Amino acid sequence: MSSGYSSLEEDAEDFFFTARTSFFRRAPQGKPRAGQQDVEKEKETHTYLSKEEIKEKVHKYNLAVTDKLKMTLNSNGIYTGFIKVQMELCKPPQTSPKPGKLAPSSNGCMNTLHISSTNTVGEVIEALLKKFLVTESPAKFALYKRCHREDQVYACKLSEREHPLYLRLVAGPRTDTLSFVLREHEIGEWEAFSLPELQNFLRILDKEEDEQLQNLKRRYSAYRHKLEEALSEVWKPD
Repeated sequence: MSSGYSSLEEDAEDFFFTARTSFFRRAPQGKPRAGQQDVEKEKETHTYLSKEEIKEKVHKYNLAVTDKLKMTLNSNGIYTGFIKVQMELCKPPQTSPKPGKLAPSSNGCMNTLHISSTNTVGEVIEALLKKFLVTESPAKFALYKRCHREDQVYACKLSEREHPLYLRLVAGPRTDTLSFVLREHEIGEWEAFSLPELQNFLRILDKEEDEQLQNLKRRYSAYRHKLEEALSEVWKPD
């Protein structure tokens, strides 16, 4: 069973993460990395709080930390820190262990990720699946925030564009106030198909609907004709 700490760059072959950049693909050898573009993307990242407010909240957050998992604020306003994610999966996920290695157990464990304030929910889910060598699509999973209020527990699914570290900063370090949970995302019957397949289904349904309408019209037309014939016989003058 996997334990606590890991970072988004750990065990990642296609992706890596640093405090200066968001999630992006590793450039092929011999080619420069697109770091400049990612730095520019960071500057465009949403701002919930001013730099002074972030600085104050990070300071208060670190004062309240009891497990040494503090946040670090960079000069550009981007901050890094840790989130803990509980894995609550209904069934064992499909995994692809590396040769000579067993896939780490994911279900039921608590995993600690070191992330940036620019990392999104979608990136966190992808990192967790990569960490545990899960081969299933990230679309099958969702990240939930679990809030505790007045002896009540509320679970809310996060959108893929939300930023977990921001939520952690605002809520404070106490996991009994806010915690994160990874669960299977209930995918509807039609969500398993691609857009072209769905469009083709619509064309087939339109064709079948048109055929059914034409058949119905012919049936009622024939019925009307017979009814009119019957009426003409009844009202035929002697």
